[in-house]
Amino acid sequence: MFSLQNKKAVVTGGGSGIGMAISALFAKQGAEVHIIELTEESAKMAVDEIKADGGKVFSHACNVANHQEVLATFEKIGNINILVNNAGIAHVGKVDTTPEADFDRIMNVNVKGVYNCLHAAIPQFRLSNGGVIVNMASIAAWVGIPDRFAYSTAKGAVMAMTLSVAKDYIGENIRCNSISPARVHTPFVDGFISKNYAGKEAEMFEKLSQSQPIGRMGKPDEIAALALFLCSDESGFVTGCDYPIDGGFIKLNN
Repeated sequence: MFSLQNKKAVVTGGGSGIGMAISALFAKQGAEVHIIELTEESAKMAVDEIKADGGKVFSHACNVANHQEVLATFEKIGNINILVNNAGIAHVGKVDTTPEADFDRIMNVNVKGVYNCLHAAIPQFRLSNGGVIVNMASIAAWVGIPDRFAYSTAKGAVMAMTLSVAKDYIGENIRCNSISPARVHTPFVDGFISKNYAGKEAEMFEKLSQSQPIGRMGKPDEIAALALFLCSDESGFVTGCDYPIDGGFIKLNN
């Protein structure tokens, strides 16, 4: 079950964190994985790890916010079977404390970046007679998270794009779903805590962990396992859905 043999997968932001876990698992399951990162160096650790494990992997330096770069990269990769839109950046701030430049930056990467990859991928899916897309949304699209105005706005757009694409291409054998994680323990989280809560790292880590009713953050491998299911033939009857993977955050927080 859950084989990706003879599948070609593109994973944006596949060089670290959740994206790296997805890339590694997909390669382990037999996919030819193409990692898109801002720089080749950003993908190096993931590429080295996957190759050491016997997987087939390629990396591409590309800014997902740049339309022409994305088109050229996807044309270079060619026909694909799977797209995981995982690349994204975070921002802390309410609407009145979010500068226009920061808002534009979040929209360019987290919204336009997803659009760019979807736009470039559809013609390549047609060459493969269909395929499957997984977009990385967030619980921020479901609930109000304090001080996350721009990020929540962007992830809400990702969820809406998921439904739109699922409807528009269902007749072309292209499925599209999204995943909405709560907090996941990645190097990004550790960096965020050390930058914003110097001297209180352990306290803040515990506080963020306990914000999930299950009592801990998610693991990148757990998100990757859900992505694998959604991109495998076993989920062939699933499209136009968002999957919270949140330790009970949405339904059990009162």
